[in-house]
Amino acid sequence: MEKKELKTERGSVFYWIEKNAAPGAKCIVFTHGLTANHSMFEKQVEYFRSACTLITWDVPLHGISRPYRDFSYGHCAQDLNEILEREEIGKAVLVGMSMGGYPSQEFACRYPEKTEGFIALDTTPFGTGYYSKSDIWWLKQAAPMAKWFPEGLLRSSMAKSVSRTAYSRNKILEMLRPLTKAQIIEQMDIAYGKFLDENKDMRFSCPVLILAGEYDTTGKVKAYCRAWAEKTGYPLHMIADAALFSNGDNAGQVNAEIEGFIKQL
Repeated sequence: MEKKELKTERGSVFYWIEKNAAPGAKCIVFTHGLTANHSMFEKQVEYFRSACTLITWDVPLHGISRPYRDFSYGHCAQDLNEILEREEIGKAVLVGMSMGGYPSQEFACRYPEKTEGFIALDTTPFGTGYYSKSDIWWLKQAAPMAKWFPEGLLRSSMAKSVSRTAYSRNKILEMLRPLTKAQIIEQMDIAYGKFLDENKDMRFSCPVLILAGEYDTTGKVKAYCRAWAEKTGYPLHMIADAALFSNGDNAGQVNAEIEGFIKQL
């Protein structure tokens, strides 16, 4: 994939693209989770590169898209729109993993004419009715609690808690390696804080598919996904033998789910 840089007034945002010139080829934008980077989707890139145009990116404040000032999910959506405009891509299928679901939802809400579909991968919904006062309180405690962990234990516990396979654990540790403990906590603090600041009710005009690892024990992600599906009617498919990092734990099923979703568009 070709590495490119989008320069904004807030900082540089790096993305990787591989175009497919075949007639009717879809564009898929993969957006990674908290403290991760674009390489989180290497198993999806390998699978879809022959059939689709692919974009992965280091979300602002993550990977090499640092430093970045005034982070917000609204700004992330604007940056992604600039990327699509620069690459002359009219519509895209969005795959947002965990935190990556938030800029994806913000984009789908702001630019419905450019969103062909949205796959919510082990993420949670925007919406004021899903989160209780205690849920909000616990979200605010994530970064302060992380400060009490010794650095090595923080990294290992983060990798272990979101994975079921050695591949996924090692990939998480690999993505964490360039970050200091302070940077990890900063990303957690800003990402959770901005979600609480920007959370609002949203309606999507595109098809939506919710995917969640059957062994995902991260917070209440599975419970939120079930509530999301029940409220909206969006299909919810469980990924077997997978935790939060389901596209690493069970790439075969996740790839098949994405492929099936795209074929129905």
